[in-house]
Amino acid sequence: MRKLFAIVLVCALIAGVGVGCKAKVGVVNLGGIFPMTGASATFGTSSKNGVAMAVEEFNTAGGAMVGGVKTTINYINEDDTGLPEVGASAAQKLINQDKVIGIIGAVMSKVSLAVAPIAQAAGVPEISPTSTNAKVTLVGDYIFRACFIDPFQGTVMANYVYNTLGLKTAAVLYDNGNDYNKGLAEYFKAGFEKLGGKVVDYEAFTDEAKTVDYKPQLTKIKAANPEFLYLPNYYGSVALILKQARGMGLNVPAGGGDGWDSPDLVKIGGTAVEGGIFSNHFSKDDKSPAVQQFVTKYTTKYGEAPDALAALAYDAAGLFLDAFKKSGSIKGSDIRDAMKNTSFVGIGGAYKFDENRDPIKSAVIIKIVNGQQTYLATVNP
Repeated sequence: MRKLFAIVLVCALIAGVGVGCKAKVGVVNLGGIFPMTGASATFGTSSKNGVAMAVEEFNTAGGAMVGGVKTTINYINEDDTGLPEVGASAAQKLINQDKVIGIIGAVMSKVSLAVAPIAQAAGVPEISPTSTNAKVTLVGDYIFRACFIDPFQGTVMANYVYNTLGLKTAAVLYDNGNDYNKGLAEYFKAGFEKLGGKVVDYEAFTDEAKTVDYKPQLTKIKAANPEFLYLPNYYGSVALILKQARGMGLNVPAGGGDGWDSPDLVKIGGTAVEGGIFSNHFSKDDKSPAVQQFVTKYTTKYGEAPDALAALAYDAAGLFLDAFKKSGSIKGSDIRDAMKNTSFVGIGGAYKFDENRDPIKSAVIIKIVNGQQTYLATVNP
């Protein structure tokens, strides 16, 4: 009877964390939510690759000891297509059906803002590699990120344009249907004007309308005669905007944020994006041994160099897995607490979270030169 009771108890405990008695002992599920299809699919591919590599390394190294059992990770990746409602459905599936112990994602702030309340309510830790909108982690104490936030990123670019480039007027063209784009536009404008610069035109479009013609806004911007054009948008719209701008004779320097970071920026934009500058989280040209080792491993595995999306996803997964290992638990609150007090060192350096579970990190400035990303500078917080 005692043996029978023990077996029933073990099964009940396992069922309580969503892994049935028929499941493979010592394996738990970790979820990922990324845009694998749609206009930002390159973001999803890089992010998935980064997480998958971190999980593989974790499992190869022996996983974690949970209740005296060596436990490894089964990674389940979901496609959010870049849409909040799809991301929310993916989160429900991962939590309720797959019983994941955590979620890595999403990429886009608008999707993370839809996923975060679901993860928070379920007590499942979520860490976004790249959602920079300040509101994301304010949803609750189970929500983390591995990237700097837009107030810092927008100010970094404002300082660089005003102080380093010496340009005193700027125009802004942004997607007002996206929390990331809208927030970054606002922070750049505020930072630039605080320095003494002048934003001579501030234009918006809505990408939900599948905007492909930006000439009405660009005509107004050209008439305002700015010295700089700030485009805090994703690479697809940035490339089209700059092709149209250059075609109209609007040839002023242009720049933006980490949404520019995709090889498709140059593939779509061609020479129109040449000379563009943007803030980012990572540069493959960073000479630190940790970065170069990561670049070599990633390139060997996937046949191309990693971008910032891959590096941050690798760090986000690594940080979560480190907390899982240190906690020795599959309980969400235990993993959360270990993440809050992390001493994890990743590709992006040492991670230390503030009271909102945002990391205090530096940024890099990158320029497109001869169709390639070229490291310019590192900016500390």
